[in-house]
Amino acid sequence: MMRIKLFIVTVIALLMGTSCKSEFETLLQGNDVAAKYDAAFAYFDAGKYSKAVSLFESLKLAVKGTAQDDTVQYYSGLANYRWGDIFTAEACFNTFIKTFPLSPFSDRANYYYIECLYQQTLRYELDQNPTYKAMDHIREYLKKHPNTEYRTNFDDMLKDLDERLDKKALEAAKIYYHTEDYKAAQYAFKNILKEDAANIYREEILYYTALSSYKYAFNSVFEKQKERYMVFADDYLNFISEFPDSDYKKELDNLSKKVNKILGK
Repeated sequence: MMRIKLFIVTVIALLMGTSCKSEFETLLQGNDVAAKYDAAFAYFDAGKYSKAVSLFESLKLAVKGTAQDDTVQYYSGLANYRWGDIFTAEACFNTFIKTFPLSPFSDRANYYYIECLYQQTLRYELDQNPTYKAMDHIREYLKKHPNTEYRTNFDDMLKDLDERLDKKALEAAKIYYHTEDYKAAQYAFKNILKEDAANIYREEILYYTALSSYKYAFNSVFEKQKERYMVFADDYLNFISEFPDSDYKKELDNLSKKVNKILGK
């Protein structure tokens, strides 16, 4: 008896599911624009974004050139975004902002477009081309719309992406140091600050610059050591002048004392 009841319940559930699915497909494939439009927003508001995406997509051609056009295009992108398909959402928002620059949804569409680009960026040790792309779009938009309501969001994105690039530059230079190519390390660390003096890892970069100089001199032939220890002395002074209370100072002070003895100071 229990098996029969379970079978009946299962059949009813399957029939109900089939009925709902059939109703959605009938609506999706039909030509009732008004019903489809209302249903798209009903599914969107209910969090059923995959169905909302399908309905908004099917509405695009039907409402093209009407007052509903920008609304459908915007919510098509937003439904994809909420569904988690940021690549399709990016394409939707990109098309929207080019097609409807004066729409009331314009600022929000630009925000979500940039948010999609931001979400496609990668960890600092991976390819940073998506990072540069996102930063370029943020800066370009802020230049044109400095008072956007999303200003704080964009500033936070820029800060995070800029720090990611700073970290990548530091870690790339460290590779030379850890492989004991101290001459290349010297150049790499100094070049970071030459290109970006405001790098947030400036203290660590100056520290490794001085260490690289010291180890390059230490491992040099005797005839070259004095000249190269003098480079360390300059790098040491640069470091302590900027970071007199650094945790690295004690280590560099000890190296400086050794160098001063070698240089006869």
